[in-house]
Amino acid sequence: MDSLTQIVLGGALAAAIAPPQQRRAALLAGAALGTLPDLDSLVLLPLGLDPVDSMTWHRGPSHSLFVLVPLAALIWAAFKRLGGRVAESPVRWFWAIQLVLVTHPLLDALTVYGTQLWWPIPVSPTMWSTLFIIDLAYTLPLLLACVLAWRWRDSPGARRALALGLALSTAYLGWSFAAKAQVDRAADQALAAMGLQDAPRFSVPTPFNTLLWQVVAMTPDGYVSGQYSLVADDGPMRLYPQTFDVQAMAAVRRFPAVARLRWFNHGFMSAREVDGQLMLSDLRMGLEPDFTFRFTVAQRDGEGWRAVPPTQADWPTDAIRRLPEVWHRIWWPEPTP
Repeated sequence: MDSLTQIVLGGALAAAIAPPQQRRAALLAGAALGTLPDLDSLVLLPLGLDPVDSMTWHRGPSHSLFVLVPLAALIWAAFKRLGGRVAESPVRWFWAIQLVLVTHPLLDALTVYGTQLWWPIPVSPTMWSTLFIIDLAYTLPLLLACVLAWRWRDSPGARRALALGLALSTAYLGWSFAAKAQVDRAADQALAAMGLQDAPRFSVPTPFNTLLWQVVAMTPDGYVSGQYSLVADDGPMRLYPQTFDVQAMAAVRRFPAVARLRWFNHGFMSAREVDGQLMLSDLRMGLEPDFTFRFTVAQRDGEGWRAVPPTQADWPTDAIRRLPEVWHRIWWPEPTP
């Protein structure tokens, strides 16, 4: 999730658990700890990694539960030894620190980008994909709760504001799982009708909402994709075929950068030749042809391909102009072809 969301979630959790008289300090501490795992971006920056390594190492070790649980215990022990607030209420602060750090990667795992919860075990990143990376319906209750808790300090009203903010945001997470389950049922029916019931597929909410969803399923010659609105759609889901260069993908699948991407994105990737270079697009983020993450990984070499240092294509600015289409599609069904 975005940094603001992680900050207010951490602040709200810490302030709700810490003693009331320490609420402002807990808000600040929770905000700092809530953004701590994302500082891996600053660590990776001076290492000079190529774009593929940079993408696939983000949300890596710093987001692993095997790292964060003991790290939280070490932070708690260090501050307890120093005395002060943690020493005054060690049990409350132990759980505040633990929950703030652990909920960060769990919340990230709700996005489609994926989070390496189990590093160093070499399993593909967890991507439950029930939330878009920015969703104000989740963030605003927490933000308001933190503002009120800061203003009201140790009053009962601050405690009630924090409880309500956390309850509303948690309820929204529950709704996102229910919404995804409904979309997946519609997708299963559509794929079964096409003879693709066993095809690898995923569903993901479109930007800034959980009412309109995108579904992608891989096929032997490409993939099929479609959208489903929980507001406007009640009939069969329509999925449209998309093709890409599956032969080129097969030819380069063992190139290190390609293998790394396949591990990271669970194989949800397309390949197209552009000016003699092979460009791979992560199908999980963006819409055809405006995918967020696109990498050039190979150069045409006669009838085959040779690996080249990966480069990342520019950000697809046209995707921003398509946001009104997303809003319209939430409320109106797809025109009948």
